[in-house]
Amino acid sequence: MSAPFNKRSRQPRHSHTQEPVEVQVGDRFPLTIKKLGVEGQGIGYFKHKVCFVPGALPNEVIVAEVTKVHPRYLEATIHRLKKPNPDRVEPRDDYVMEAGGFEFENLSYPAQLRYKRKMVVESLAKFKPLGYRHYPVRETIGSEHQYGYRNKAQFQIRQQNGQVVAGLYKSGTHEVVDMETCAVQMPGIMEVMRPLVQKVAELNIPLYDETNNSGILKTIVIRESAATHELQVTFITNSKKLLKKHLLLTFIEEQFPQVTSVMQNINPGDTPLVWGEETINLAGKDYITESLMGLDFILSARSFLQLNPYQTETLYEEAAKAMELSGDDTLVDAYAGIGTIGLALANRVKAVIGMETIPEAVADANRNAELNGITNATYEVGSAEDLLPKWRAEGRHFDALVVDPPRTGLDQKLIDQILAEKPTKFAYVSCNMASLARNLARLVPTYRVDYIQPVDMMPQTPRCEAVVKLSLNQSSH
Repeated sequence: MSAPFNKRSRQPRHSHTQEPVEVQVGDRFPLTIKKLGVEGQGIGYFKHKVCFVPGALPNEVIVAEVTKVHPRYLEATIHRLKKPNPDRVEPRDDYVMEAGGFEFENLSYPAQLRYKRKMVVESLAKFKPLGYRHYPVRETIGSEHQYGYRNKAQFQIRQQNGQVVAGLYKSGTHEVVDMETCAVQMPGIMEVMRPLVQKVAELNIPLYDETNNSGILKTIVIRESAATHELQVTFITNSKKLLKKHLLLTFIEEQFPQVTSVMQNINPGDTPLVWGEETINLAGKDYITESLMGLDFILSARSFLQLNPYQTETLYEEAAKAMELSGDDTLVDAYAGIGTIGLALANRVKAVIGMETIPEAVADANRNAELNGITNATYEVGSAEDLLPKWRAEGRHFDALVVDPPRTGLDQKLIDQILAEKPTKFAYVSCNMASLARNLARLVPTYRVDYIQPVDMMPQTPRCEAVVKLSLNQSSH
Protein backbone atom coordinates (compact mmCIF):
# COMPACT_ATOMS: atom_id res chain seq x y z
CA MET A 1 0.00 0.00 0.00
CA SER A 2 1.34 3.45 -0.85
CA ALA A 3 1.27 5.72 2.20
CA PRO A 4 1.07 9.49 1.61
CA PHE A 5 3.59 10.39 4.31
CA ASN A 6 6.16 13.05 3.67
CA LYS A 7 8.81 11.77 1.21
CA ARG A 8 11.54 13.74 2.98
CA SER A 9 11.28 11.29 5.91
CA ARG A 10 12.69 8.52 3.69
CA GLN A 11 16.41 8.17 4.21
CA PRO A 12 18.83 6.22 1.99
CA ARG A 13 19.90 2.96 3.62
CA HIS A 14 23.58 3.94 3.70
CA SER A 15 22.91 7.20 5.58
CA HIS A 16 24.66 7.19 8.97
CA THR A 17 23.18 10.46 10.28
CA GLN A 18 19.88 10.12 12.15
CA GLU A 19 17.75 12.92 10.71
CA PRO A 20 14.53 13.78 12.56
CA VAL A 21 11.44 11.92 11.35
CA GLU A 22 9.31 14.38 9.42
CA VAL A 23 5.61 13.66 9.72
CA GLN A 24 2.61 15.90 9.26
CA VAL A 25 -0.96 15.80 10.55
CA GLY A 26 -3.04 13.73 8.15
CA ASP A 27 -0.16 11.46 7.08
CA ARG A 28 -1.00 7.76 6.98
CA PHE A 29 1.20 4.71 7.35
CA PRO A 30 0.97 1.03 8.27
CA LEU A 31 1.69 0.45 11.98
CA THR A 32 2.02 -2.68 14.12
CA ILE A 33 0.80 -2.18 17.71
CA LYS A 34 3.37 -3.59 20.14
CA LYS A 35 1.70 -3.01 23.52
CA LEU A 36 -0.78 -0.94 25.55
CA GLY A 37 0.18 2.23 27.43
CA VAL A 38 -0.89 3.13 30.98
CA GLU A 39 -3.86 5.08 29.59
CA GLY A 40 -4.92 2.01 27.58
CA GLN A 41 -3.86 3.39 24.21
CA GLY A 42 -2.09 1.26 21.61
CA ILE A 43 1.65 1.90 21.18
CA GLY A 44 3.56 1.35 17.93
CA TYR A 45 6.77 2.72 16.43
CA PHE A 46 7.05 4.64 13.18
CA LYS A 47 10.73 4.95 12.19
CA HIS A 48 11.71 4.58 15.87
CA LYS A 49 9.27 7.30 16.94
CA VAL A 50 6.60 6.32 19.47
CA CYS A 51 3.05 6.55 18.16
CA PHE A 52 0.02 6.45 20.51
CA VAL A 53 -3.26 5.20 19.01
CA PRO A 54 -6.42 5.12 21.21
CA GLY A 55 -8.56 2.03 20.61
CA ALA A 56 -5.74 0.01 18.99
CA LEU A 57 -4.86 -3.32 20.63
CA PRO A 58 -1.56 -5.28 20.87
CA ASN A 59 -0.49 -7.26 17.76
CA GLU A 60 -2.95 -5.40 15.55
CA VAL A 61 -1.80 -4.08 12.20
CA ILE A 62 -3.49 -0.80 11.32
CA VAL A 63 -3.22 2.09 8.94
CA ALA A 64 -2.61 4.98 11.32
CA GLU A 65 -3.61 8.58 10.57
CA VAL A 66 -1.57 11.23 12.40
CA THR A 67 -3.65 13.67 14.48
CA LYS A 68 -0.88 15.43 16.44
CA VAL A 69 2.89 15.73 16.03
CA HIS A 70 5.03 16.26 19.13
CA PRO A 71 8.84 16.52 19.28
CA ARG A 72 9.21 13.08 20.88
CA TYR A 73 6.04 11.20 19.89
CA LEU A 74 3.03 11.08 17.58
CA GLU A 75 -0.70 10.74 18.19
CA ALA A 76 -2.85 8.98 15.62
CA THR A 77 -6.22 7.34 15.02
CA ILE A 78 -7.08 4.06 13.31
CA HIS A 79 -7.77 4.95 9.67
CA ARG A 80 -8.17 1.27 8.81
CA LEU A 81 -7.85 -1.95 10.77
CA LYS A 82 -5.88 -4.46 8.66
CA LYS A 83 -5.35 -7.26 11.18
CA PRO A 84 -7.49 -7.24 14.37
CA ASN A 85 -6.55 -8.74 17.73
CA PRO A 86 -8.67 -11.90 18.42
CA ASP A 87 -9.66 -10.30 21.78
CA ARG A 88 -11.29 -7.32 20.05
CA VAL A 89 -15.04 -7.01 20.76
CA GLU A 90 -17.78 -4.59 19.70
CA PRO A 91 -18.00 -1.70 22.24
CA ARG A 92 -21.36 -0.75 23.75
CA ASP A 93 -20.67 3.00 23.78
CA ASP A 94 -19.70 5.21 20.84
CA TYR A 95 -17.17 7.13 22.94
CA VAL A 96 -14.38 4.54 23.16
CA MET A 97 -11.94 6.55 21.05
CA GLU A 98 -12.89 9.93 22.50
CA ALA A 99 -13.44 10.22 26.25
CA GLY A 100 -11.84 8.52 29.24
CA GLY A 101 -13.72 5.80 31.12
CA PHE A 102 -14.42 3.48 28.16
CA GLU A 103 -10.94 2.77 26.78
CA PHE A 104 -11.30 -1.02 27.02
CA GLU A 105 -14.90 -1.52 25.88
CA ASN A 106 -13.41 -2.96 22.66
CA LEU A 107 -11.31 -5.54 24.60
CA SER A 108 -12.74 -8.85 25.87
CA TYR A 109 -13.06 -9.00 29.67
CA PRO A 110 -10.57 -11.88 30.24
CA ALA A 111 -8.00 -9.87 28.21
CA GLN A 112 -8.71 -6.78 30.37
CA LEU A 113 -7.94 -8.81 33.52
CA ARG A 114 -4.67 -10.09 32.03
CA TYR A 115 -3.66 -6.55 31.08
CA LYS A 116 -4.24 -5.29 34.65
CA ARG A 117 -1.98 -7.95 36.13
CA LYS A 118 0.63 -7.09 33.50
CA MET A 119 0.45 -3.41 34.54
CA VAL A 120 1.54 -4.41 38.06
CA VAL A 121 4.43 -6.52 36.72
CA GLU A 122 5.59 -3.75 34.35
CA SER A 123 5.50 -1.08 37.07
CA LEU A 124 7.62 -3.28 39.34
CA ALA A 125 10.13 -3.78 36.49
CA LYS A 126 10.30 -0.01 35.97
CA PHE A 127 10.92 1.03 39.61
CA LYS A 128 12.75 -2.18 40.66
CA PRO A 129 12.02 -2.48 44.39
CA LEU A 130 14.40 -4.96 46.02
CA GLY A 131 13.65 -8.55 44.96
CA TYR A 132 10.74 -7.45 42.70
CA ARG A 133 11.21 -10.39 40.31
CA HIS A 134 10.17 -12.76 43.11
CA TYR A 135 6.99 -10.92 44.23
CA PRO A 136 4.03 -13.23 43.66
CA VAL A 137 1.59 -11.19 41.52
CA ARG A 138 -1.73 -13.04 41.54
CA GLU A 139 -4.34 -13.23 38.78
CA THR A 140 -6.68 -10.21 38.73
CA ILE A 141 -9.99 -10.71 40.58
CA GLY A 142 -12.72 -9.83 38.08
CA SER A 143 -15.84 -7.78 38.79
CA GLU A 144 -19.24 -9.50 38.72
CA HIS A 145 -20.71 -6.29 37.23
CA GLN A 146 -18.77 -5.31 34.12
CA TYR A 147 -21.27 -2.63 33.06
CA GLY A 148 -23.73 -0.45 34.98
CA TYR A 149 -21.48 -0.33 38.05
CA ARG A 150 -20.34 3.31 38.34
CA ASN A 151 -22.18 4.98 41.21
CA LYS A 152 -21.28 8.55 40.23
CA ALA A 153 -21.41 10.61 37.03
CA GLN A 154 -19.58 13.93 36.92
CA PHE A 155 -20.70 15.52 33.64
CA GLN A 156 -19.46 18.89 32.38
CA ILE A 157 -22.32 20.88 30.84
CA ARG A 158 -21.55 23.41 28.09
CA GLN A 159 -22.96 25.18 25.05
CA GLN A 160 -21.21 23.84 21.91
CA ASN A 161 -22.22 24.71 18.34
CA GLY A 162 -25.51 26.15 19.58
CA GLN A 163 -26.40 22.95 21.49
CA VAL A 164 -26.40 22.17 25.21
CA VAL A 165 -24.11 19.14 25.71
CA ALA A 166 -23.22 17.18 28.85
CA GLY A 167 -20.59 14.50 29.32
CA LEU A 168 -16.85 14.05 29.73
CA TYR A 169 -14.01 15.97 28.15
CA LYS A 170 -12.52 14.63 24.94
CA SER A 171 -9.06 13.29 25.75
CA GLY A 172 -6.50 16.12 26.06
CA THR A 173 -9.04 18.88 25.29
CA HIS A 174 -11.78 20.92 26.89
CA GLU A 175 -14.31 19.86 24.29
CA VAL A 176 -17.21 17.99 25.89
CA VAL A 177 -18.33 14.68 24.40
CA ASP A 178 -22.14 14.66 24.61
CA MET A 179 -23.21 11.41 26.30
CA GLU A 180 -26.82 10.43 25.83
CA THR A 181 -26.12 6.91 27.07
CA CYS A 182 -23.34 5.47 29.18
CA ALA A 183 -23.09 1.70 29.64
CA VAL A 184 -20.71 1.82 32.63
CA GLN A 185 -22.92 4.13 34.74
CA MET A 186 -25.66 2.78 36.97
CA PRO A 187 -28.82 3.04 34.83
CA GLY A 188 -30.67 5.16 37.42
CA ILE A 189 -28.10 7.94 37.04
CA MET A 190 -28.60 8.31 33.28
CA GLU A 191 -32.41 8.15 33.66
CA VAL A 192 -32.17 11.43 35.60
CA MET A 193 -29.16 13.01 33.88
CA ARG A 194 -30.55 13.32 30.35
CA PRO A 195 -33.97 14.86 31.23
CA LEU A 196 -32.15 17.20 33.65
CA VAL A 197 -29.78 18.39 30.90
CA GLN A 198 -32.79 18.89 28.61
CA LYS A 199 -34.56 20.94 31.33
CA VAL A 200 -31.46 23.12 31.85
CA ALA A 201 -31.48 23.81 28.08
CA GLU A 202 -35.25 24.56 28.11
CA LEU A 203 -34.91 26.98 31.03
CA ASN A 204 -31.97 28.65 29.30
CA ILE A 205 -29.86 28.56 32.47
CA PRO A 206 -26.54 30.32 31.69
CA LEU A 207 -23.81 27.70 31.25
CA TYR A 208 -20.17 28.25 32.13
CA ASP A 209 -17.95 29.54 29.33
CA GLU A 210 -14.22 28.97 29.93
CA THR A 211 -13.09 31.48 27.33
CA ASN A 212 -14.31 34.47 29.34
CA ASN A 213 -15.09 32.85 32.72
CA SER A 214 -18.78 33.78 32.40
CA GLY A 215 -22.01 31.86 32.96
CA ILE A 216 -23.12 29.87 35.98
CA LEU A 217 -23.61 26.10 35.69
CA LYS A 218 -20.35 24.14 35.20
CA THR A 219 -20.97 20.52 36.14
CA ILE A 220 -23.82 18.19 37.10
CA VAL A 221 -22.86 15.39 39.50
CA ILE A 222 -25.28 12.52 40.19
CA ARG A 223 -24.53 9.77 42.69
CA GLU A 224 -26.65 6.64 43.21
CA SER A 225 -26.76 4.28 46.18
CA ALA A 226 -26.57 0.63 45.10
CA ALA A 227 -28.37 -0.36 48.33
CA THR A 228 -31.29 2.10 48.41
CA HIS A 229 -31.24 3.49 44.81
CA GLU A 230 -31.54 6.98 46.29
CA LEU A 231 -29.97 9.65 44.10
CA GLN A 232 -28.13 12.83 45.01
CA VAL A 233 -27.87 15.62 42.43
CA THR A 234 -25.21 18.32 42.87
CA PHE A 235 -25.01 21.42 40.67
CA ILE A 236 -21.47 22.83 40.58
CA THR A 237 -21.63 26.53 39.80
CA ASN A 238 -19.33 29.45 39.05
CA SER A 239 -21.16 31.65 41.57
CA LYS A 240 -23.72 31.34 44.39
CA LYS A 241 -26.41 32.53 42.03
CA LEU A 242 -28.28 29.75 40.25
CA LEU A 243 -30.88 31.25 37.93
CA LYS A 244 -34.27 29.44 37.58
CA LYS A 245 -33.36 27.39 40.65
CA HIS A 246 -36.97 27.12 41.84
CA LEU A 247 -38.20 25.81 38.45
CA LEU A 248 -35.33 23.31 38.35
CA LEU A 249 -36.08 22.02 41.86
CA THR A 250 -39.82 21.75 41.12
CA PHE A 251 -39.03 19.70 37.99
CA ILE A 252 -36.79 17.30 40.00
CA GLU A 253 -39.38 16.93 42.77
CA GLU A 254 -42.24 16.21 40.35
CA GLN A 255 -40.37 13.90 37.96
CA PHE A 256 -37.84 12.06 40.14
CA PRO A 257 -38.98 10.96 43.62
CA GLN A 258 -35.78 8.83 43.83
CA VAL A 259 -33.73 12.06 44.09
CA THR A 260 -33.66 12.57 47.87
CA SER A 261 -30.83 15.13 48.04
CA VAL A 262 -30.14 18.21 45.87
CA MET A 263 -26.98 20.18 46.61
CA GLN A 264 -25.08 23.12 45.13
CA ASN A 265 -21.30 23.37 45.21
CA ILE A 266 -19.70 26.75 44.48
CA ASN A 267 -16.45 26.58 42.53
CA PRO A 268 -15.68 30.05 41.10
CA GLY A 269 -13.26 30.79 38.28
CA ASP A 270 -11.26 28.81 35.77
CA THR A 271 -9.72 25.99 37.82
CA PRO A 272 -8.67 22.40 37.07
CA LEU A 273 -10.49 21.32 40.27
CA VAL A 274 -14.06 20.11 39.79
CA TRP A 275 -15.19 20.87 43.37
CA GLY A 276 -15.12 24.12 45.34
CA GLU A 277 -14.93 24.48 49.13
CA GLU A 278 -18.55 25.54 49.80
CA THR A 279 -21.53 23.19 49.47
CA ILE A 280 -25.12 24.19 50.28
CA ASN A 281 -28.35 22.21 50.49
CA LEU A 282 -31.04 23.11 47.94
CA ALA A 283 -33.62 20.39 48.72
CA GLY A 284 -34.01 17.15 50.67
CA LYS A 285 -31.26 15.67 52.85
CA ASP A 286 -27.56 16.56 52.85
CA TYR A 287 -26.62 12.95 52.09
CA ILE A 288 -27.64 9.58 50.70
CA THR A 289 -26.98 6.22 52.39
CA GLU A 290 -24.95 3.33 50.99
CA SER A 291 -24.50 -0.15 52.51
CA LEU A 292 -21.22 -2.09 52.53
CA MET A 293 -20.21 -5.21 54.47
CA GLY A 294 -23.50 -5.05 56.40
CA LEU A 295 -22.95 -1.44 57.51
CA ASP A 296 -24.69 1.79 56.48
CA PHE A 297 -22.59 4.75 55.32
CA ILE A 298 -23.71 8.35 55.00
CA LEU A 299 -22.37 9.95 51.81
CA SER A 300 -22.26 13.72 51.65
CA ALA A 301 -21.71 15.37 48.25
CA ARG A 302 -17.89 15.51 48.45
CA SER A 303 -17.35 12.17 50.24
CA PHE A 304 -15.00 9.74 48.53
CA LEU A 305 -16.35 6.26 47.88
CA GLN A 306 -15.05 3.62 45.47
CA LEU A 307 -16.92 3.98 42.15
CA ASN A 308 -17.80 0.27 42.01
CA PRO A 309 -19.79 -0.57 45.17
CA TYR A 310 -20.33 -4.18 44.06
CA GLN A 311 -16.58 -4.85 44.03
CA THR A 312 -15.67 -2.70 47.06
CA GLU A 313 -16.49 -5.51 49.52
CA THR A 314 -14.09 -7.80 47.59
CA LEU A 315 -11.35 -5.16 47.88
CA TYR A 316 -11.87 -4.72 51.63
CA GLU A 317 -11.97 -8.48 52.22
CA GLU A 318 -8.63 -8.77 50.42
CA ALA A 319 -7.19 -6.04 52.68
CA ALA A 320 -8.47 -7.90 55.76
CA LYS A 321 -7.00 -11.20 54.50
CA ALA A 322 -3.63 -9.52 53.88
CA MET A 323 -3.46 -8.32 57.49
CA GLU A 324 -4.63 -11.59 59.12
CA LEU A 325 -6.40 -9.54 61.81
CA SER A 326 -7.12 -10.84 65.30
CA GLY A 327 -9.34 -9.66 68.15
CA ASP A 328 -6.31 -8.26 70.02
CA ASP A 329 -5.17 -5.93 67.22
CA THR A 330 -5.40 -2.16 67.10
CA LEU A 331 -5.82 -1.16 63.45
CA VAL A 332 -4.69 2.19 62.05
CA ASP A 333 -6.81 3.32 59.08
CA ALA A 334 -4.69 5.89 57.18
CA TYR A 335 -6.25 7.99 54.38
CA ALA A 336 -9.54 6.92 55.93
CA GLY A 337 -12.03 8.96 53.90
CA ILE A 338 -15.46 8.42 55.47
CA GLY A 339 -14.16 5.41 57.41
CA THR A 340 -15.36 2.65 55.08
CA ILE A 341 -12.36 0.29 55.44
CA GLY A 342 -11.77 0.76 59.18
CA LEU A 343 -15.44 0.52 60.15
CA ALA A 344 -15.97 -2.52 57.90
CA LEU A 345 -13.16 -4.31 59.80
CA ALA A 346 -13.91 -2.93 63.31
CA ASN A 347 -15.70 -6.10 64.47
CA ARG A 348 -12.52 -8.14 63.79
CA VAL A 349 -10.14 -6.07 65.98
CA LYS A 350 -9.87 -4.55 69.45
CA ALA A 351 -9.85 -0.94 68.20
CA VAL A 352 -9.65 1.19 65.03
CA ILE A 353 -8.00 4.60 64.99
CA GLY A 354 -8.16 6.53 61.75
CA MET A 355 -7.14 9.82 60.24
CA GLU A 356 -8.03 11.97 57.26
CA THR A 357 -7.09 15.55 56.33
CA ILE A 358 -10.60 16.57 55.16
CA PRO A 359 -12.68 17.65 58.21
CA GLU A 360 -16.06 16.82 56.56
CA ALA A 361 -14.87 13.27 55.85
CA VAL A 362 -13.76 12.80 59.48
CA ALA A 363 -17.16 14.09 60.65
CA ASP A 364 -18.81 11.57 58.28
CA ALA A 365 -16.53 8.74 59.55
CA ASN A 366 -17.40 9.39 63.21
CA ARG A 367 -21.08 9.81 62.27
CA ASN A 368 -20.94 6.48 60.39
CA ALA A 369 -19.42 4.76 63.44
CA GLU A 370 -22.30 6.10 65.56
CA LEU A 371 -24.90 5.19 62.92
CA ASN A 372 -23.75 1.54 63.02
CA GLY A 373 -23.32 1.37 66.80
CA ILE A 374 -19.54 0.90 66.46
CA THR A 375 -17.91 2.01 69.71
CA ASN A 376 -14.31 0.85 69.15
CA ALA A 377 -13.46 3.21 66.24
CA THR A 378 -12.46 6.88 66.34
CA TYR A 379 -11.31 9.23 63.57
CA GLU A 380 -9.25 12.42 63.84
CA VAL A 381 -8.46 15.28 61.45
CA GLY A 382 -4.80 15.34 60.45
CA SER A 383 -2.14 13.59 58.40
CA ALA A 384 -0.81 10.17 59.34
CA GLU A 385 2.76 11.45 59.59
CA ASP A 386 1.66 13.94 62.29
CA LEU A 387 -0.83 11.77 64.16
CA LEU A 388 1.14 8.49 64.39
CA PRO A 389 3.95 9.98 66.58
CA LYS A 390 1.35 11.88 68.62
CA TRP A 391 -0.59 8.68 69.34
CA ARG A 392 2.63 6.85 70.16
CA ALA A 393 3.52 9.66 72.65
CA GLU A 394 0.08 9.21 74.24
CA GLY A 395 0.97 5.55 74.83
CA ARG A 396 -1.26 4.09 72.13
CA HIS A 397 0.11 0.91 70.62
CA PHE A 398 -0.97 -0.37 67.22
CA ASP A 399 -0.32 -3.66 65.46
CA ALA A 400 -1.93 -3.35 62.03
CA LEU A 401 -1.94 -0.64 59.36
CA VAL A 402 -4.08 -0.25 56.24
CA VAL A 403 -3.30 2.52 53.76
CA ASP A 404 -5.43 3.50 50.76
CA PRO A 405 -3.71 6.63 49.42
CA PRO A 406 -4.67 8.80 46.43
CA ARG A 407 -3.02 8.23 43.03
CA THR A 408 0.12 10.13 44.13
CA GLY A 409 0.86 7.33 46.63
CA LEU A 410 2.15 7.56 50.21
CA ASP A 411 3.53 10.83 51.53
CA GLN A 412 7.31 10.52 52.03
CA LYS A 413 7.00 11.61 55.67
CA LEU A 414 4.44 8.87 56.24
CA ILE A 415 6.84 6.28 54.78
CA ASP A 416 9.51 7.51 57.25
CA GLN A 417 6.97 7.19 60.06
CA ILE A 418 5.92 3.66 59.03
CA LEU A 419 9.58 2.58 58.93
CA ALA A 420 10.04 4.06 62.42
CA GLU A 421 6.85 2.53 63.91
CA LYS A 422 7.13 -0.85 62.12
CA PRO A 423 3.56 -2.21 62.45
CA THR A 424 3.75 -6.00 62.06
CA LYS A 425 0.64 -6.31 59.86
CA PHE A 426 0.43 -4.02 56.87
CA ALA A 427 -1.93 -3.89 53.86
CA TYR A 428 -1.31 -1.36 51.10
CA VAL A 429 -4.36 -0.71 48.87
CA SER A 430 -3.29 1.14 45.71
CA CYS A 431 -5.07 2.66 42.72
CA ASN A 432 -1.84 3.58 40.89
CA MET A 433 0.66 0.86 40.07
CA ALA A 434 3.51 3.34 39.37
CA SER A 435 3.30 5.10 42.75
CA LEU A 436 2.85 1.70 44.44
CA ALA A 437 6.08 0.32 42.89
CA ARG A 438 7.91 3.56 43.76
CA ASN A 439 6.74 3.36 47.40
CA LEU A 440 7.63 -0.35 47.68
CA ALA A 441 11.21 0.57 46.72
CA ARG A 442 11.31 2.55 50.00
CA LEU A 443 9.42 0.06 52.20
CA VAL A 444 11.51 -2.97 51.23
CA PRO A 445 13.79 -4.39 52.80
CA THR A 446 12.23 -3.35 56.17
CA TYR A 447 9.15 -5.15 54.89
CA ARG A 448 8.88 -8.08 52.51
CA VAL A 449 6.17 -8.34 49.85
CA ASP A 450 4.28 -11.60 50.47
CA TYR A 451 2.03 -11.09 47.43
CA ILE A 452 0.23 -8.52 45.29
CA GLN A 453 -3.45 -9.13 44.52
CA PRO A 454 -4.83 -7.04 41.62
CA VAL A 455 -8.59 -6.32 41.89
CA ASP A 456 -10.60 -4.96 38.96
CA MET A 457 -12.63 -2.08 40.36
CA MET A 458 -13.23 -0.36 37.00
CA PRO A 459 -14.07 -2.73 34.13
CA GLN A 460 -13.82 -1.27 30.61
CA THR A 461 -10.96 1.03 31.69
CA PRO A 462 -7.19 0.53 32.13
CA ARG A 463 -7.49 1.49 35.83
CA CYS A 464 -6.37 -1.17 38.29
CA GLU A 465 -6.40 -1.54 42.09
CA ALA A 466 -4.14 -3.87 44.02
CA VAL A 467 -3.80 -5.07 47.61
CA VAL A 468 -0.27 -5.76 48.81
CA LYS A 469 0.43 -7.98 51.80
CA LEU A 470 3.54 -6.67 53.57
CA SER A 471 5.23 -8.43 56.49
CA LEU A 472 7.99 -7.11 58.72
CA ASN A 473 11.30 -8.80 58.00
CA GLN A 474 12.67 -10.75 60.99
CA SER A 475 15.81 -8.59 61.07
CA SER A 476 13.61 -5.44 61.34
CA HIS A 477 11.73 -6.48 64.51
